[in-house]
Amino acid sequence: MDRIVVCLRADDPISRAGVASQLRPRPEIRLQEEGEETAAAVVVVVVETIDEESLRILRHVRRTTAARMALIATRIDDQQLVGAAECGVAGILRRSEATPERLVQVINAVARGEGSVPADLLGRLLEQVGQLQSQVLAPRGLNFSGLTDREIEVVRLVAEGYDTGDIASKLAYSERTIKNILHELVTRLHLRNRSHVVAYALRQGLI
Repeated sequence: MDRIVVCLRADDPISRAGVASQLRPRPEIRLQEEGEETAAAVVVVVVETIDEESLRILRHVRRTTAARMALIATRIDDQQLVGAAECGVAGILRRSEATPERLVQVINAVARGEGSVPADLLGRLLEQVGQLQSQVLAPRGLNFSGLTDREIEVVRLVAEGYDTGDIASKLAYSERTIKNILHELVTRLHLRNRSHVVAYALRQGLI
């Protein structure tokens, strides 16, 4: 059986020792020494609460390693949950629920590229995502892809084989406007050309 290489980061030595004692006997886990995150598949960060220092640690791990992240926290509110998600945390576990079995389940899920969040926190996270879409993005004509409805319509017509003049005529824009829209998409999304824009839109399920 391949063991999951795990590195621990904790804001105090007692917390680190406690979590390490739960993981060392597990045959599924191989524990790395702190500071060796680059060799780890999963980094488990143990904190009291998600404050600026905790977020700094999470950002550092994301920036300097390819490891996925799991977080154990004593307290976590809705805003902190969003902050952790923005830093790339895939698994979250309350300290009060961090039994050895549950901890290994979360690490396994994160190592497989899956997410693991307590059900009540997941529900609140989804609610916040919905509010972001309806209150912030939608009034600006955006969705989570970062494309406006107009941009999506232009790309859809490109995918259907229409040239710039046809698209301009169908949407009642000038050809220059259509060219500018496509150029903006190529630049903003770091793509190569129109075909790449269409491929991106297909992968994102936009067309």
